[in-house]
Amino acid sequence: MLGDFAHVPDARPVAVASRSAERAAAFAREHGLERSYGSYAGILADPDVDVLYLATPHAQHHAVALAAIEAGKPLLVEKAFTATTPGAEQVVAAARDAGVFVMEAMWTRFQPAVVALRELVADGAIGEVRSVQADLGVDRVYDPADRLFALELGGGALLDLGVYVVSFAQMLLGAPDTVTVAGSTYPTGVDAEAGLLLGWDDGRSATLTTSLRYPTPGQARVFGTEGWIDVLPRFHHPDTIVLHRTGAEPETISRPASGVGYSHELAEVTACLQTGRTESTVMPLADTLAVQWVLGQAAEQLGVAHREDPDALTA
Repeated sequence: MLGDFAHVPDARPVAVASRSAERAAAFAREHGLERSYGSYAGILADPDVDVLYLATPHAQHHAVALAAIEAGKPLLVEKAFTATTPGAEQVVAAARDAGVFVMEAMWTRFQPAVVALRELVADGAIGEVRSVQADLGVDRVYDPADRLFALELGGGALLDLGVYVVSFAQMLLGAPDTVTVAGSTYPTGVDAEAGLLLGWDDGRSATLTTSLRYPTPGQARVFGTEGWIDVLPRFHHPDTIVLHRTGAEPETISRPASGVGYSHELAEVTACLQTGRTESTVMPLADTLAVQWVLGQAAEQLGVAHREDPDALTA
């Protein structure tokens, strides 16, 4: 993330906060930041910090975000937005009531290749979008001490990787009417894998796969009434898409990202703040809530009981 600030002319990183003063200071030295804080409260009180990037474990987003909104600090909140749907609803309500900018850090929506895909869809290149397929899985050795497998930290495939496939489908099809899931869990109570079928009352669908138990290509495909678009791996930060119009030769479209790819969401946040907007039109809070609802429904069906960490600011 920090390296990509070089590609955003009107923004620069200045400070870091951690619940460990030593870790914060070491991070600041490594990355050339002006100052560090051994508590989140410290950076919230810094008058020279215009916007915060919240990258704590998922279960800590809720409490820190609410405190930041109360302090009037705009936020870029790493995905998944929160650990639970009610948590997301509370953060969004607080941001809207206070008029404070908040955006989920779903970098996929800002990748140039994904922007090109959305433009093609909007122009009717493949007709009406009727179905989406996407997968994102990795092979991780089960370790109860790792945050990915810790329920109290918001671990599991859904919140870490599944958020990408769900957000991609929601971006193209809107909020689904039904969620059906099959999967498994680890002994710690987090989900190991999940296959989701999202349904819309008009017959549209999305088939999505996420896993910490086995690797997948990380590819997506968008089906329309007049063709389809392949998003080549890994679809959540792609360089290339392939347009297949009915009756025409495939068309390969390459749109590499600037830097690692985080620069585009950083530029969106910067532009929103400069123009006084409190929400992004590319990643609006309504979309974040729709995605969080799907994740919550899937977790519930798998018996995964995520919860927010109420002590994130003080522990």
